[in-house]
Amino acid sequence: MNDPLRTALAELLDGLPPTEVTAAVDRLITHYRGDTPTHAPILRDRADVAAYAAYRMPATFEAVRSALEAFAETAPDWTPGSHVDIGGGTGAATWAVAETWPGERSVTVLDWAEPALTLGRQLAAAHPDLTDARWQRARIGADLTLDDTDLVTVSYVLNELAEPDRAALVDAAAGAARTVVIVEAGTPAGYRRIIEARDRLIGAGFRVAAPCPHSAACPIAPGTDWCHFSARVGRSSLHRQVKGGSLAYEDEKFSYVAATRLTAEPAPARVVRRPQIRKGQVLLDLCEAEERLTRTTVTKRRGDLYKAARDADWGDAWPPYDSAS
Repeated sequence: MNDPLRTALAELLDGLPPTEVTAAVDRLITHYRGDTPTHAPILRDRADVAAYAAYRMPATFEAVRSALEAFAETAPDWTPGSHVDIGGGTGAATWAVAETWPGERSVTVLDWAEPALTLGRQLAAAHPDLTDARWQRARIGADLTLDDTDLVTVSYVLNELAEPDRAALVDAAAGAARTVVIVEAGTPAGYRRIIEARDRLIGAGFRVAAPCPHSAACPIAPGTDWCHFSARVGRSSLHRQVKGGSLAYEDEKFSYVAATRLTAEPAPARVVRRPQIRKGQVLLDLCEAEERLTRTTVTKRRGDLYKAARDADWGDAWPPYDSAS
């Protein structure tokens, strides 16, 4: 996790009663593991917001950063000059954008929960590229209007909305942005929401840049599986305390789509499961540009490509963009 963000989160929780934060975390866990839309702000007060930031912000940051990096590989010469984060809460996605494309830009975070915006503004003061960001209260739903922008991010928001509001949000993003990146939980329900959003973006004239190597229908038969990926999240001692865990890391499962009106070069294929390393060979499960799922075996006889396969990770482009083979 980004070191300035880790430091800012530690300072945030300093002095808050542990029992109050733990109770808020327990309530948030119940919410985020469910799929029931709500019309009320999830983050009600500072304790809720502090708990959310400690419990969810590191994982959201890593998931969004992974999605953004996959997109950035498809358009290596592009840098967003403006960014709107819809339902951004305390701003994890803004930190992820700043990590992917360092430098100042116009940044606007929209959220209905004023305590989240207040705390996000406080945290952003620790990042030189985010000090001038606008934190604006807005209802996320059918009445959402957006100014034109280069990049819109929507992370872990669609699950909080009823279907008509989800559709309206995606349509608003498509009408305002050159690139839209949407991240949801890596569950069957989260994947279905991503597929719905993907279809709407394609219908609005966008092309899918990542993770899919094509903009055709997903080759996964509905109900048989779901497309998702994993991001490793390093846990600080404070993070472990808040989440009640002992490991130094956790794996955040997420689904995403990055769609654009830019000229982008999607991966020829995407690794969609953890590679299986065997003696002298690597088994890769791939989603390919030919609109199909396949398993390929890369043997030691393939030389540099075999070395690349041994280094490949779940979610990577295949072959790597910098591969000479």
